[in-house]
Amino acid sequence: MLINASIEGLDLPCVSCDDAVAVEQAWRHLESLGHERVGLVLGPSDHVPSRRKLAAARAVAKALPPEHVERSLFSLEGGQAAASRLLERGVTGIVCASDPLALGAVRAARRRGLAVPADVSVVGFDDSAFMNCTAPPLTTVRQPIEAMGRAAVELLSALIQSGAVPPGELLFEPELVVRGSTAQARR
Repeated sequence: MLINASIEGLDLPCVSCDDAVAVEQAWRHLESLGHERVGLVLGPSDHVPSRRKLAAARAVAKALPPEHVERSLFSLEGGQAAASRLLERGVTGIVCASDPLALGAVRAARRRGLAVPADVSVVGFDDSAFMNCTAPPLTTVRQPIEAMGRAAVELLSALIQSGAVPPGELLFEPELVVRGSTAQARR
């Protein structure tokens, strides 16, 4: 069984957050605030959820220039470096593939003398436990971890009991949690 890592060609059951819905929620939120130059900070190119998020961003964005996409390891420092490059290119809204990447983006903005959310809006992904305690509290897309965990346990239990479970992917819908790291774009 796989969790958040469906692999083509393997007939294994998989439990995943719907990355396409996650990116659409974050992207549409930034667009609704008037952000026209939105960038994306993803994990490595072989990371399945990051590949899915990129495909979703390309589908939802009116135009996604290649220079508005940066990749990084999933760390605060990686997010800071990737976001710095996006900020140099004039991006005012940043969608990150994890909360640590988003916190790095906030740090990158501050180091450039920019305020979050007055100058740059940042959206994370996961809704880690302390994201409402950051300064500013992080707008993020929450994975339904509890429901995904229950489904994974049920699939594993069925696999142990019967020796087989049907292959396929169970997709769980995320939820945008709007906090203080996003605001109306400056005109």
